[in-house]
Amino acid sequence: MVKKAFSLLICFSFLLGTAPLLADAAPKESIHEKISQVAVGNKGMVATATPYASKIGADVLRKGGNAVDAAVAIQFALNTTEPMMSGIGGGGFMMVYDAKTKKTSIVDSRERAPNGAKPTMFLDQDGKPIPFEKRHIQGNAVGVPGTLKGLDGALKRWGTVPMSKLISPSVKLAEHGFPIDSVLAKAISDNKDKLSRSAAGKVFVPNGVPLKEGDRLVQKDLAKTFKLIQKKGPDVLYRGVAGAALAAEVQRFGGTLNTNDLKKYNITWDKPIWGDYKGYQIASMPPPSSGGIFLLQMLKTLDDFHLSQYPVKSWQKYHLLSEAMHLSYADRAVYAGDPEFVKVPEKGLLDPSYISDRQKLISLNTVNPSPKAGDPWKYENGQANYDQKAKQDKKAIGQTTHFTVADKWGNVVSYTTTIEQVFGTGIMVPGYGFMLNNELTDFDAVPGGANEVQPNKRPLSSMSPTIVFKDGKPALSVGSPGGPTIIASVLQTILNKLEYGMKLKAAVEEPRIYTNSLSSYTQEDGIPKDVIEKLNSMGHHFTKPSEEIGNVQSIEINGKEGRFKGVADSSRNGAAIGIDDVKRHHKDHR
Repeated sequence: MVKKAFSLLICFSFLLGTAPLLADAAPKESIHEKISQVAVGNKGMVATATPYASKIGADVLRKGGNAVDAAVAIQFALNTTEPMMSGIGGGGFMMVYDAKTKKTSIVDSRERAPNGAKPTMFLDQDGKPIPFEKRHIQGNAVGVPGTLKGLDGALKRWGTVPMSKLISPSVKLAEHGFPIDSVLAKAISDNKDKLSRSAAGKVFVPNGVPLKEGDRLVQKDLAKTFKLIQKKGPDVLYRGVAGAALAAEVQRFGGTLNTNDLKKYNITWDKPIWGDYKGYQIASMPPPSSGGIFLLQMLKTLDDFHLSQYPVKSWQKYHLLSEAMHLSYADRAVYAGDPEFVKVPEKGLLDPSYISDRQKLISLNTVNPSPKAGDPWKYENGQANYDQKAKQDKKAIGQTTHFTVADKWGNVVSYTTTIEQVFGTGIMVPGYGFMLNNELTDFDAVPGGANEVQPNKRPLSSMSPTIVFKDGKPALSVGSPGGPTIIASVLQTILNKLEYGMKLKAAVEEPRIYTNSLSSYTQEDGIPKDVIEKLNSMGHHFTKPSEEIGNVQSIEINGKEGRFKGVADSSRNGAAIGIDDVKRHHKDHR
């Protein structure tokens, strides 16, 4: 799939029509609404990867809900309309800027390893890593899911609308069905064998035939689960019947996760990691995500090279990006992990003197033939409590989803949420209709390092929901799916906007690259052939066919003009919807 033109309009028949989204009216299909991937508004903005989710979130804002209310409704809608990317069987990181307190907080609902997890559980009898294709579909790949508890925690702290109402539109979507789009159809076709191993086969591959674009996807069991959540809340999953079914199914596929693991799970409240770039303050994700540290590290590394002196599609720009990525991803492979278990040298990795050391390893005219992790401990008190050697292992690039919301009160949500691979493990909880993550394969298969499997530990992530501030006020929210490519996608979007001064849609659509080593290169379509040839002549290896990297959703916030601009990346059928007139909610808030 090639990225579409910037002016793309998606004509979409909305299942929910004119029925109030927070009411119990039956859905309609008579309304056709044009949905754009670029939108403006003066009362709020929503940008997500599916038009259904965007419309549901926008309607929450129009009815007086705030950004967190809309985000909760959107996550349930994405669970329904983008079930291969996220849902209550997974986890994620939600960044929230509260305009009332002017504080930025993180709701960490990252999955955790169950009590029965072992450091060697992804090794075969010979002590070698089980091939990723096999280990990611096993029961012991499933981490204890956190998304539902994360939504509940966010609502209790900031919300104004009950979860039971916010989930209603998605109950209707799941129960009555909707015509699937090209992205979901391709995901089903590509994963039909994985899906057919569990209850997911009957839903997505009925009678052995994958649903195709335009077919109606009905998810009765998922609707049942959502109704149970409406009545009983998150306990349905963490202490109730859905959790019991989840644990039984994981164990049927060879895992150890049990109902006690579900009962023990709690979200983590955290603060962002901060950095400066071009007069802006950037709030991004701390460990166990590697996103914030290495996003900021790459920005700082590139800052003195003044990328914008070179054309945006120049070999110089892509070369410098590649060299910075090699160094940061080398550090990531050694020093990143769950800080509850391992010492992560956050200060050292971002220390100006360490950044200077790393910059000296980059030359404009040559490729560093051996990019390796540095020694950030020189700039931070302490030492590693793990083996500081990269654990070599081949993993497939994961997928997920990112969305963002801003409301008229000035609150902003940047939220990346996931079940890891497309359709996660491929395991659906029978009778309850939601997919289970394979998040534990984000741990290193080879034990000993910072990212070793341990009970109750959170696997290393790359999720990077980010908010960029100017003079203490939100100016830009950004994030992306894509496993380890997430950091590169967010990096390049920020560079395109802040360094090159692009308009937001152009910044999102500009062709991206990803390379974490001299043996792994990917690029999007649109980079000139002669530039690729020049890069390869220097020693880079952009040899694979072009493919899409990430799916950025972003909102630009102009506080002086009271205007929001939202952008959805054309690599999926996403939508941005601006709000221009919101009625006051019964509970005046934020």
